[in-house]
Amino acid sequence: MTGDGRRTHGNPRPTRHVVVMGVSGAGKTTVARGISELTGLTFAEADEFHSEANVARMRSGVPLDDAARWPWLRDLAAWMAARHAEGVSTVLACSALKRSYRDLLRQGPPDLDFVHLDGPAQVIRDRMSRRAGHYMPTSLLDSQTAILEPLRPDESGVVLDVSLPPDELVTAAVARLGLAGTGAPVPQLG
Repeated sequence: MTGDGRRTHGNPRPTRHVVVMGVSGAGKTTVARGISELTGLTFAEADEFHSEANVARMRSGVPLDDAARWPWLRDLAAWMAARHAEGVSTVLACSALKRSYRDLLRQGPPDLDFVHLDGPAQVIRDRMSRRAGHYMPTSLLDSQTAILEPLRPDESGVVLDVSLPPDELVTAAVARLGLAGTGAPVPQLG
């Protein structure tokens, strides 16, 4: 991880902003919610920012192209920037599959850390097949895996093994990003 993400940039209260990233089914929402509960960071689910057209497209099994993603990513960056201006720290569950997508997200708040949930495709596929009520079909996992660009050394963040239980992923993310001082005490890694 590079940088500590604690600069205020003119804001009287330092903020932290975290994006939990990875392919669909990796556990982004579960881990981001856990980070929020443990630290008090304001949670948001990027899927809720998608247009109706994007949701309909994915529901029908058609992957989004970059043209469909850019407005969505700009909205997410703007949401984080607005929370920063309010002095509110955030954690966002968002695929952020490509470096260019993460670069656009970094245009929002002044400092942004990523938690990449990565692991075997079969583990993720099994999780997706057990989900109920989600519009993202398992058939789109291959298209997401194909465009995924892992975090590069110059990107602030950590990579965690999706095979770990969710509570361990949350604890590891909070500890490795140094989020312990933002809210509730962090349990010790076991």
